[in-house]
Amino acid sequence: MSLTLKRIEMHGFKSFAKRTVLEFNAPVTAIVGPNGSGKSNVVESIRFVLGEQSSKSLRSKSGADLIFKGSRMIPKMNRASITMTFDNSKRLFQLPGLSLDFDEISISRSVFADGTNEYAINGSEVRMR
Repeated sequence: MSLTLKRIEMHGFKSFAKRTVLEFNAPVTAIVGPNGSGKSNVVESIRFVLGEQSSKSLRSKSGADLIFKGSRMIPKMNRASITMTFDNSKRLFQLPGLSLDFDEISISRSVFADGTNEYAINGSEVRMR
């Protein structure tokens, strides 16, 4: 059995200045689109929220590089956040010492302009190990 990804929410992450929600109502095999549409940034958002620590793997020099830099129309952001939500109706999601008896499990990570990170599971702050 496997976990089913239901949704990814991005806000201020790389090219996703405005809150962007990708709903996965059916299985996804690939992400397609024209050059410059943000396909790589979607993949990197998944790596980021799951705890990727290598800036190089996220095509950046530091955590601050992941935050939207601004444009003529939209001011720069001071943080980037990603939330991935999984279907946990079959209770497949388990972490030692943490009760996850919920139908949905959301994993979130935010990075701030000073480079600090925050992690959360279902809105409760957790620490990365």
